[in-house]
Amino acid sequence: MATTTSTTGSTLLQPLSNAVQLPIDQVNFVVCQLFALLAAVWFRTYLHSSKTSSFIRHVVATLLGLYLSLFCFGWYALHFLVQSGISYSIMIIIGVENMHNPMMIITQKITSLAYEIHDGMFRKEEELTPSQRGLAVRRMPSLLEYLSYNCNFMGILAGPLCSYKDYITFIEGRSYQVTQTEANGKEERQYERTEPSPNIAVMQKLLVCGLSLLFHLTVSKTLPVEYNIDDHFQATASLPTKVIYLYISIMAARPKYYFAWTLADAINNAAGFGFKGYDKNGKECWDLISNLRIQQIEFSTSFKMFLDNWNIQTALWLKRVCYERASFSPTIQTFILSAIWHGVYPGYYLTFLTGMVMTLAARTMRNNIRHNFIEPPEVKLFYDVITWITTQVAISYTVVPFVLLSIKPSILFFSSWYYCLHITGILVVVLLPGKKPTREKKIQQEEHFSQSKKLEEEDSPLEQNSYLETNNVRNQQQKITPRHSTLKQ
Repeated sequence: MATTTSTTGSTLLQPLSNAVQLPIDQVNFVVCQLFALLAAVWFRTYLHSSKTSSFIRHVVATLLGLYLSLFCFGWYALHFLVQSGISYSIMIIIGVENMHNPMMIITQKITSLAYEIHDGMFRKEEELTPSQRGLAVRRMPSLLEYLSYNCNFMGILAGPLCSYKDYITFIEGRSYQVTQTEANGKEERQYERTEPSPNIAVMQKLLVCGLSLLFHLTVSKTLPVEYNIDDHFQATASLPTKVIYLYISIMAARPKYYFAWTLADAINNAAGFGFKGYDKNGKECWDLISNLRIQQIEFSTSFKMFLDNWNIQTALWLKRVCYERASFSPTIQTFILSAIWHGVYPGYYLTFLTGMVMTLAARTMRNNIRHNFIEPPEVKLFYDVITWITTQVAISYTVVPFVLLSIKPSILFFSSWYYCLHITGILVVVLLPGKKPTREKKIQQEEHFSQSKKLEEEDSPLEQNSYLETNNVRNQQQKITPRHSTLKQ
């Protein structure tokens, strides 16, 4: 039976859409991403920075990106291009303010670049945090650079977000350079490292994509989240059954995100973008702009750990444009911004308002009880198991409205659970102190400053890796040859 769905994009693939019984928009997206993957391999092979100029790389990346957006969105792509052009003009005139765009990824890129330019050109150096200092853009990008950053074929459909400096470094072929400061501190000498191949990383990520897509097309459809509010299920299921199905149904809803984000990451890697350096064992790391860590997500033992590993680049964006800059209640402001950015569906707002309560409650509980379960190892294991169960149930409870979207079914779900986690979370925040105010804790913090510093950093629900410093990788594990040029600092 043919499925006919409306779309502003191309209908060329409608026969394929009918054959696989998927909406034409989804088919267009997947096909365009697969095309982008092939284009990325071609881009790295034939338009490598050593073979052509940055200008050509910018032009080709932009034109391919605009073609993909035109194929997927049709006339809407033109609207998006006009909006990007207007935003560029506004940035030049006023020196950067927060601008909203219907395209979620483009919104992130425009606002990120706006703040990066503001930090680099309109703020004093001593006012910046180390992260802001590393990301600061010291000159206004050209129109071509701006369009390439926003519209390149590698990230126009599914991202992920990357910093402007990382993208320009990639286009200009400086991703594999090591900068060393001379003894006098006035000069920097640049070296080139051997460029690693992304092939293994790309193949591994494509395998994850395949498994995630298979899981989504088979298992996920048999475990709909909507069944949590089914009248018969609510009337007959026991409490343990409701909890288990809630967890399984939400877990089954995640592979579609795993597929889309991992494929987007693989596309960037195939083009040569995303190299972060080497780990302590000398293994190449191609996760500079990765958007998730599946193992950490599925085995999260805290709300913060889940947030840190889910939609990583969006969490970084929220941290950089809101959390670090908020003058009061940064956690509340960050969750509100996240809800607004996601769209107009009431379910988004219910999820992020609930998430705000869960985050504050989880942080309060952690500050009050975690130090009692560090030793011995058996007690720590017991604590980890309990916190894993609690976290997974709390996450599942929180994100149901995000899947259901509408307010009526979302309220019905919360009502069927008697708002128990809302009430528990609020009571925890109100009744327990935010910090453990004991003399013993203060002494422990003084004796183990580095450990306490690490725990304090966990107070941020969006703490992530800061700006990539490729200069800090293990130089002794890389083959380097001096460049002919010496640059003044």
